[in-house]
Amino acid sequence: MTIAQIEEEIVSDFELFDDWSQKYEYIIEIGQQLPALDEKFKTDVYKIKGCQSSVWLNASQKDGLLFFEADSDSVFVKGEIALLIKVLSGRTPEEIMSAELKFIDAIGLRQHVAVTRANGLANMIKQIKAYALAHKER
Repeated sequence: MTIAQIEEEIVSDFELFDDWSQKYEYIIEIGQQLPALDEKFKTDVYKIKGCQSSVWLNASQKDGLLFFEADSDSVFVKGEIALLIKVLSGRTPEEIMSAELKFIDAIGLRQHVAVTRANGLANMIKQIKAYALAHKER
C-alpha cells in the first residue's frame, strides 16, 4: 500500500465515529497495539525533544527502507506515534520526507488537541523526517 492509501484507510476508520471523544479512545486503542519498545531505547538519546510527554523513537534501516519503533508514557501520545509509524514505517527516506500526512487534519487530530499536544505531534513528525534525512544521506 502507498502512504496515500494508508492515510485514506485511517480517515475511513475515523469516519465511523460520531464525536471526538470516540476518536480519542480509538487513538488510545491504536497506541495499545504498538509493540513494546526495548528499554535500551528509553534514554535521552532517543527521546523526542519538545513533547509534553516522554516519547522515545528508534529508527533502523533495512534494504533501503526505514522502520520505526516507539513508546510514550502517555497513552494518547503513544496512539499518535503509532499512527505515524503505521503511515511512515517501511518506507524509503524520500517517501518519508515528502509525505504530507494529510490524514492528521482529515481526522481532526490537530484541531482537537491542546496546543502543547499539537506542538508535540509536530516534533514527532520533525524527528521522523530528520531520521529519514540522515538515512538518505548515507
